[in-house]
Parts: sequence; C-alpha cells; structure tokens
Amino acid sequence: MERTLKMLAREAKQRLKKGFWENCEKELDQRREMAREQGISESRMERYFVEKVSSGIRGETPDAFYLKVKKMLLEEGEVSDAIGRLTDEAYYATLTYEEKQRYTLELSQKYLAALERFKKEYEFEKTKAGR
Repeated sequence: MERTLKMLAREAKQRLKKGFWENCEKELDQRREMAREQGISESRMERYFVEKVSSGIRGETPDAFYLKVKKMLLEEGEVSDAIGRLTDEAYYATLTYEEKQRYTLELSQKYLAALERFKKEYEFEKTKAGR
C-alpha cells in the first residue's frame, strides 16, 4: 500500500506526540558512550544509527535474501561455499551458460552487500547489547 502525504504527516505527528525523537536522542547518546568505551568509531556508529532509524520511518523491512544470509552467518559464520548455498538450484538449472555466469556474478554482488550490512549491524548491535 502506498503511503500518501496525509498518512506520512499523521505518522510524523504521532512520532512527535509519543516522544520518538527524544527516545532516539537518548538511545543515540547511550550508543555513543558505548562506542567510546569499546573503541568503535562514533561517527560510523552514528551513520549506522541514522540509517536504521530512517529505514524504520520509511517502513522498510529486510528482504528475504538478506535474512537468509544473516541466518547463515549467525549459524555457521562465513563459509567458503556461501554462493553455492545461496544458489536457487532449480532456477539455475534452467539457465544457459551465459545466464549462469551472470546469475552467479549478481548473486556474489548481493552476497557481498548483505555481508557488509551484516557486519555493520553486528558491530553496532554488540554495543546495544553491551549496555
């Protein structure tokens, strides 16, 4: 469902009424302090936090591919055959040689982006858990 300007304004008003921004400021201050204590770059942590809050406001949810990669990384860590594990075998079998090459390259790029995202989230979620 597409959100209208009126809906967005209503959501913004609710955030103000419920103290959303004050809570964000408090959490950001806490995370800054924890980042300082753990030797993590405060500016990197702030960029991560801003992106996380912004994506929440936009209503974005993690895609299925990212969730699959995250599950694999949490259960088994980085594995040498990650691309093979993420390949949709049934779909892959229907492709021509050139399409298989393109599919593997695109899958590799998606995996590397998901891995980078996971590492950022993991690093900064550790600071949250370390309260």
